[in-house]
Amino acid sequence: MNTHNLIQGSAEWLAARAGSLGASQIGEALATTKSGWGASRANIAAKLVTEQITGKPLETFVNAAMQRGKDMEPEARNAYAFLKDCDVVEVGIVKHPTIGKSHCSPDGLISADGLVELKCCGAARHIEILSGSPPEDKYVKQCLWQIACTGRDWCDLAYYNPDFPVEMQMHITRIQRDDEIISAMESEIVTFLDEIAATVAELENTYRKAA
Repeated sequence: MNTHNLIQGSAEWLAARAGSLGASQIGEALATTKSGWGASRANIAAKLVTEQITGKPLETFVNAAMQRGKDMEPEARNAYAFLKDCDVVEVGIVKHPTIGKSHCSPDGLISADGLVELKCCGAARHIEILSGSPPEDKYVKQCLWQIACTGRDWCDLAYYNPDFPVEMQMHITRIQRDDEIISAMESEIVTFLDEIAATVAELENTYRKAA
């Protein structure tokens, strides 16, 4: 793995990710509607174009739910490690082995072949998950991209909410490696990143030559 052991959330970590498409953005980049690509694709593209031109990370809006997830991640990681009786190794950034400008930042590496992705959702969504609701497609894609970047075989998508009784606090869905799906995703992402590179080149050629 092409690993950069930076502390997640640090200034160095944010700078290393600038202009690179992360696993958490893959679902948005590949989102579609009945009429074509979703609006989130254009938003992600604009962010990456700006970061590639400036070389600096853009500030992103963090709502209450996102902040909750960040604050509870260490607790959730410990709960997963206890439940699965395993060591969870933290890692900063893992670059995709063949696609430049793409990476993942897993919540943890498990032994030699696994990963964990932690989601700390609110009570309503946690109840849905406990009741058999499937995980969100964007999270499944996030896990698959982490598998693609790390070369691992599976990723446990673990939903955690400590407000429930202990036996209900965590629900785990194991996402297995699927090379066919990953290959299709990689093809789409290469096209997406090529479009971004073309936009960056066009803007720089037009405006920096004139400066």
